[in-house]
Amino acid sequence: MKTVLVLNGPNLNLLGTREPAVYGSETLADVERICEEAAQSHGLRAECRQTSYEGQLIDWIHEAGQACARGEMAGVVLNAGALTHTSIALHDAIKGAAVPVIEYHISNVHAREAFRHQSWISPVAKAVMAGLGVRGYGVAVAALALLAGADG
Repeated sequence: MKTVLVLNGPNLNLLGTREPAVYGSETLADVERICEEAAQSHGLRAECRQTSYEGQLIDWIHEAGQACARGEMAGVVLNAGALTHTSIALHDAIKGAAVPVIEYHISNVHAREAFRHQSWISPVAKAVMAGLGVRGYGVAVAALALLAGADG
């Protein structure tokens, strides 16, 4: 069974308490449950990780690229948080690892501050999704399953 790796970046560990008007009241544990259920419905397994460290995300993306090359992984759902708007290193890691990535944002970043409109991940992502709240993670997992040709 192939895996979908769900990576969450800085401050996403604060879901449920950080700006609930923007991000909702669901927690990171709720996100993980949503992803696991969505993956299972498509014959996949979800593995969820969160870090506040850019280098850790990069290492995990490199590992995911290797797992994809071995046929063990469908790809990555990535919510890099604020690193989306600042990290050329994440851009280069995704491109270099040749891993399919769905870029996901809980809020509609294009309806927020101007600095959130720029993404260094979008140019190397297979798709970009935003604004569906935490439930959108399930949609992102389904999109990755579709791209990977997984059966549900």
